[in-house]
Amino acid sequence: MDLKASIAERRDWYRITNNAGAVTVDIFDEIGFWGVNAANFQRELAQVNASEITVNLSSPGGEIFEGIAIYNALRSHPANVTIRVSALAASIASVIAQAGDRIVMLSGSQMMVHEGAGLCMGNAAEMQQMAELLDRQSANIAAIYAERAGGTPEQWRERMLAETWFNADEAVASGLADEVETLPRKGEQADEQVTAQWDLSVFNYAGRAAAPAPLINATPAAEPVTEPKVEAPLTNEAPVIEEPTPDPEPEPDCWDSLTAHLTQPAPDPWAGLVAHLTSSSAATSTPA
Repeated sequence: MDLKASIAERRDWYRITNNAGAVTVDIFDEIGFWGVNAANFQRELAQVNASEITVNLSSPGGEIFEGIAIYNALRSHPANVTIRVSALAASIASVIAQAGDRIVMLSGSQMMVHEGAGLCMGNAAEMQQMAELLDRQSANIAAIYAERAGGTPEQWRERMLAETWFNADEAVASGLADEVETLPRKGEQADEQVTAQWDLSVFNYAGRAAAPAPLINATPAAEPVTEPKVEAPLTNEAPVIEEPTPDPEPEPDCWDSLTAHLTQPAPDPWAGLVAHLTSSSAATSTPA
């Protein structure tokens, strides 16, 4: 989005008009230093105290930070803002379009989203810093699309990486716009003339006709399915307590009976010799 698509001729970069309380803002140029300057735009917009603002937008995009500033200026204004994409809202201009409380695609108009791009000259560290900056800004822009249109920032990063072009109906189907307004043939002819003034060769595709069809409402990866926990039914009956099963009696060991005499203590020979003396004495003794 840091690219500058050239135009065939210079025009006023933007215009704010107040006709009987109806404020109209025309943005028909690049975004940034060579076109719509965010500082000047915000300063003039802050002086508008109307309750309704209509923004006629046709731009090939431009500088990321300038576009984000214009987006925030429109979004934070207390008026109800209607964005009318008269021909083209590409690159950072598609982000400006998301500032509208209502976004209208005029007949024959287009919208394009893509990753941030830029130029860098320097050593590897400086180029790495540029790559990180562009990645952060692309993530920021994807979050804006996701907030307005639904889906996840990751899904919008995929569309941005592919440089996705939407015609008017596709922009509505994807959530980037609310409705398509069909104009009389005279108005449609004017939109085609505005589109023809931009040189779109700086992009991967020179307009929606040259681009593949966008992936709209892509289904995110399915969540893992878990079996529901089955609860036991509630009853008034007392719970049945199962008695523990006793362990079976061990079978007799035949080897133990055969070897029992080997484990008995040996008889005392002296006890055998004096046994008759102790038994006789016990038998004949009487109390005194």
